[in-house]
Amino acid sequence: MTVRAAVVLAAGEGTRLRPLTRNRPKPMLPAADRPILEHVFDALIGAGVERLHVVVGYKRDRVQDHFGPTYRNVPVNYVAQDKQLGSGHALLQAREAVADEDGFLVVNGDQVIERRMVADVLDAFEDDDGSATLAVTEQADVSHYGAVVMDGDRVVELVEKPDTDDYRLLNAGVYAFSPSIFDAIEETPRVQGELALTDTLVGLLDREMVVRGVVTEELWEDATYPWDLLDVSRDLLLHGRVTEPEREESVWVADSATIHEDATLQGPVVVGPDTEVRPGAVVGPYAALGRNATVGANAVVTRSVLDTDARVGPNSTLIDCVTGQGVALGADVTVSGGPGDVRVGDTVYEDQRLGAVLADRVRADGDVSVAPGTLVGPSAHLRTGVTVSENINEHAEVFR
Repeated sequence: MTVRAAVVLAAGEGTRLRPLTRNRPKPMLPAADRPILEHVFDALIGAGVERLHVVVGYKRDRVQDHFGPTYRNVPVNYVAQDKQLGSGHALLQAREAVADEDGFLVVNGDQVIERRMVADVLDAFEDDDGSATLAVTEQADVSHYGAVVMDGDRVVELVEKPDTDDYRLLNAGVYAFSPSIFDAIEETPRVQGELALTDTLVGLLDREMVVRGVVTEELWEDATYPWDLLDVSRDLLLHGRVTEPEREESVWVADSATIHEDATLQGPVVVGPDTEVRPGAVVGPYAALGRNATVGANAVVTRSVLDTDARVGPNSTLIDCVTGQGVALGADVTVSGGPGDVRVGDTVYEDQRLGAVLADRVRADGDVSVAPGTLVGPSAHLRTGVTVSENINEHAEVFR
C-alpha cells in the first residue's frame, strides 16, 4: 500500500497561548521565522505526500489566506470543523475527502515535526499492510501530552496527561490509518461532548487490535504556553531548521533582507525576507526575525521572536520577547528578559524565562519598560514613559 494523502488537524485555537491566539489559530504562530504549519507541510511533502487535506476551524481564514489552494505545488484542500469538538471529531470532517484512499496520514497541525518522522511512520504502516501506526518520541516531561507504553513495536497502553514522571515515551501526533478508523471514531463514546482521537485508539487497544508504534529521535516541538515559543525557536535554530541557505555558521539571512554593515548578527539567528537591521543594532543569539521586520539603530534583540511587520525603535532592548504581527515599538523601549511570573488565565506560573509577549498590533511609544512575564493584548497602546508590570488587556490605553 502506498500512502500519498495527509489530513492535517489545524482547527484549534490554543487558548493557553493567548493573547497571541486572539486573532489567529495556534498553527499560525511563529516557529522561528515562519508559522508552525509551514514546518508541518514541509515535513509531509518531504516524505512524499501529494495531497493535503487541512481541517480548519478557529480563525480559518488566517490559514486559508496564507496558504491558498497550493503549497509548494501540492494541492491543499480545506475542510471545516464548525465547532471544535475534539481531534476525533475533526478527523471525521475529512472522511469524504479521503474516501478513495486505502490509507492516509493524520498529523497535528500545531506541532513542529520532521520529514524523517513522517517517513518512518509511512514505512511501518505500508510494511504492515494497513494497521494503525503512530510516531513515538522520548521526552523528559510528557505530563501535558499522551504517554505511550510499548511492548516491542506494539502500543499496549496510552495514558493521557499522566500525573507521575514514570513515563518517557510521548505520542507525537503523527498517525497512519486505514479508512476503518472512521467507524472506530463513530463508535467512541463522547466525553463532555467531545470526541478525542486518543480515546478511539484506547478503544482499539481494549479490543486487542494491533496499534504499531514507531520510536523516533527526530525533532519534535510543541508550544503549550507563550514562553514555549522561545524554546521552539531556539531548538529550530540550533538544528538549522530555517528556510534560507546558511550564509555563515548559524546565521541565516534572506536574500531580500538588508543588514547594515555596522550591525551585528550573533548566531544562531535568522533574518526573514524584506527585513532591515539598521546601523549599530545587535541581533542574536537565538533571535528570529520574521518577514518585513525592522530593528532600529543601536537596538538589541536577543533570545526573541519577532513576527511579521514588527518594528523595533532605535536604542530599544528586547530580551526573551515574543511579538505578534504589526507590533510597533518606539525608541528606548526595554523588555529586560526573564525569569518572571506569568499569569495565564487564572493560573500564575512562577519563574518562567519570558521577558514579555506583545500581541498583534501592540504600540509602545518611547521610553517604555515592560517587566518580566508580562502579556500585552492585541492593539494595546503603551504611552510614553510607562512601566508595565501586569498583564494588559486588548485595546487598552496605558498612560504614565
